[in-house]
Amino acid sequence: MVVLGRIIGPRGIKGQIKVAPFTEYIDGLMDYPVWWLSSDEKSWQTVHPASFFIHDNLLITTLEEYDDRTSASELKGLLIAVPRSQLPQLPEDGKDGYYWTDLIGIDVVNTQGKSVGTVSGLFETGANDVMRVQLSNNKEELIPFVDQVIRQVDLKARQITVDWKLDD
Repeated sequence: MVVLGRIIGPRGIKGQIKVAPFTEYIDGLMDYPVWWLSSDEKSWQTVHPASFFIHDNLLITTLEEYDDRTSASELKGLLIAVPRSQLPQLPEDGKDGYYWTDLIGIDVVNTQGKSVGTVSGLFETGANDVMRVQLSNNKEELIPFVDQVIRQVDLKARQITVDWKLDD
């Protein structure tokens, strides 16, 4: 399974949920007619997304299986995944692409070799993509995901090298 988002919580009274997608496009999750939900990435339950709209960089959707706020609120914090076999195939050399979800949890170091933190998510702003990095002091650093900053993405070593100076 490939985790593509997280349920933030309920919205409204008719079972809508707020989803933080880990996809390049906010509505990218809607390309999949079946989602798998889990709290531990071991046991999964399937659901079927229905209608949706985008609000404040979140995907607001309804699931066929949940039609009221009480049942939707029980989904808060669950991960949303699909089987990797359902994702479009990437080039095997790894040079021409990777999925955002593959970057979650990867260590980030700067060009001086200092640890910046760990990737906790990515999002798009319209102008460019932004990487959320969880720092060791539990603060968050937002780093532009652009060629001028991102020097290397090494999926095998699970490390991203950035040209970024940390505030002291």
